[in-house]
Amino acid sequence: MSASPSLASSMLSTMPASTASLPSFSLLEFQPLLPAAILAVTAMLLMLSEAFSVSKSRSYQAILAAVASVVAGFLAFQNTQLPVGLILDGRGVMDGFSSWITLIACFAAGMSSLLAFGFFRQRNAERGEFYGLLLFSAAGMSLLAVSNEFITLFVNLELMSLATYALAAFWRRSSRSVEAGFKYFILGAFASAILIYGVALLYGATGTTQLDMLHHQLPKALEDTPWLTWPGLILVLAGLSFKIAAVPLHMWTPDVYEGAPTPVTALMSAGIKAAAFVALVRVVLHVGDSSVVFLHLLSFLAAITMVVGNLLAIAQRNVKRMLAYSSIAHAGYILIGVAALFTANHLGNDVGVLSATNVANPTAETLRPMALQGILFYLLSYAITVVGAFGVLAAIEKREDDGAADAWDLNKLSGLATRRPGWALAMALFMFSMGGIPSTIGFLGKLYLFKAGISAGLIGLSVLGVLASAAGMYYYLRVIVYMYMKPSPETEMGARHWSTEFVLAASAVAVVLLGLLPGPLLDWLRQAALFAPN
Repeated sequence: MSASPSLASSMLSTMPASTASLPSFSLLEFQPLLPAAILAVTAMLLMLSEAFSVSKSRSYQAILAAVASVVAGFLAFQNTQLPVGLILDGRGVMDGFSSWITLIACFAAGMSSLLAFGFFRQRNAERGEFYGLLLFSAAGMSLLAVSNEFITLFVNLELMSLATYALAAFWRRSSRSVEAGFKYFILGAFASAILIYGVALLYGATGTTQLDMLHHQLPKALEDTPWLTWPGLILVLAGLSFKIAAVPLHMWTPDVYEGAPTPVTALMSAGIKAAAFVALVRVVLHVGDSSVVFLHLLSFLAAITMVVGNLLAIAQRNVKRMLAYSSIAHAGYILIGVAALFTANHLGNDVGVLSATNVANPTAETLRPMALQGILFYLLSYAITVVGAFGVLAAIEKREDDGAADAWDLNKLSGLATRRPGWALAMALFMFSMGGIPSTIGFLGKLYLFKAGISAGLIGLSVLGVLASAAGMYYYLRVIVYMYMKPSPETEMGARHWSTEFVLAASAVAVVLLGLLPGPLLDWLRQAALFAPN
């Protein structure tokens, strides 16, 4: 036994210094991970509290989840002032873009926990594991935002997704909720398999999984092994397209949005979409110099997603399914900004009407921050608006509506202005914002996004986005017509709860206030548009 230490010492002495030494990281490199750490630790505390709780009251759980989200969001906001660069040997990034995505994820988690407070209390189904899973999902979103390597990106994507699968099926008394969770899990696992297989092909072609190194290796790989590299790129794009609900990988969205508990749907539509887009933006920026063919794919993806999403939403009477198809259309709008990012790498190339026709003579140094700012502003505006919209549906929904075929039919909103005038006013503001009516934050979101598209020369794609947005006003205004112009049915409304009222009021005020006074927010987003270098 005494010979073991000497043997170990002799083995270490013969090893190269680079192998024997462990990497050293500064404390500053861990600062972008603090919001996720707070969310994860609070999630574990909530899980333990449920295991040892003897009280029937679970009020503290929702409050604790909301407070943790606020604290994590505050730290994420502070992190926007940190210097831009790579961390943890290039496996992560520290920049304003990732910090703002974390802030959006914390907003979605905090608001969804407050919506869940009243929603599950009415159904006597308050459980600590719900809030724990919700915070674990938000932690995955935050870690996904700072990922700069395919393995960490995939692991964090699955952390976010697995928690959300369970949340979608959380309301076990509802067959729709169980079905939604099952569908989401099966299709999500299929999309994850596509993504990781694409990553494996890219690793085989380039010899690296780090995005910043992939940026330099990809052009040579496309020249030497195109039969391996192109399938890898296509599969990675397909896997991420599923997460953002882009056509044609969008069909899970209406079923899952409808079946999941409404607070979970709010989290999915606001937080998960933002986190999935940051992953797509990371990948796009690092493969942006490889081939202009990728720009054609992004432009085509944006076009069909906008058109199909709006066309399918027009035919819906189920409000949750209508908002689900609407979220698909909004993903198409954001893809215009992603395509504008890609165009910054190919300025001067004539790549087609729906791709780029340079009329504004931009430079990559001005176009990239403009596109990033437009994407961030749109993601934030959509998160605020859609959380409020689903909050109104959660407030209207009654316990006896669970499993009913007409639970979210437009008739449920009939006469809402006379029964709950505050709720109707808030819902009208949310519909105006989603439709892009001036003086709302949604209008400015579309304005900055389409401005980035036009500056990038994406004239045809931007015009198509404007026309698709105008068509979407039909089903948004139809909701307002039912609330204000249809007679009120002789049925009782759902019970009121202070947490739900707070979410509706805060979201409605933000929609108007940030729509009228966006100056401070735009100044912060200019800092957030600083992106870690390739």
